[in-house]
Amino acid sequence: MLELNKWFFVQLANFLLLLLLLNIILFKPLLRLFKERDKGINGSLETAKAMGQEKDKVISQIDAKLTEGRIKAKTIFENESKEGIAAQKQALDSARSEASELNKKAKAELGGAMEKARTSLKSDVENFARQIMEKLVKA
Repeated sequence: MLELNKWFFVQLANFLLLLLLLNIILFKPLLRLFKERDKGINGSLETAKAMGQEKDKVISQIDAKLTEGRIKAKTIFENESKEGIAAQKQALDSARSEASELNKKAKAELGGAMEKARTSLKSDVENFARQIMEKLVKA
C-alpha cells in the first residue's frame, strides 16, 4: 500500500511553493506580455484598417477632382475653340467685306478712268478725223 511519510508532505509543499513562485515570476509576466503584444497588434491592425479606409477616401476624392478638372478643361477647350472659330469666321467675313469694298472701289475707279479715256479718245478721234478731213480736202 501507499505510504505517506513526512517527505511526501515536504515534496508537496516544495511543489506548491515552486508552482506559486513560477506563477508570480514567470507565467503572469509572460501572459501580461502576450496580452500587451496582442493589444499592440490589434491596435496596429485597426490603425492599418483606418489608414486603408482613409487612403480609399482620399483616392476617391482625388479621382473625383481629376474627373472634375478634366470636365472643366474639356469645357474650357470647347468654349475657347468655339470662340476661336467665331473670331476666325468674323475676321474672314470682315476680310471678305473689305475685299468686296475694295473691289467695288477699284471697279468704280476703273469705270471712271475708262470713261475719261473714252471721252479723251473721242475728242482725240474727232480732232484726228477733222485733221484728216482737212488734209484730204486740201489735197
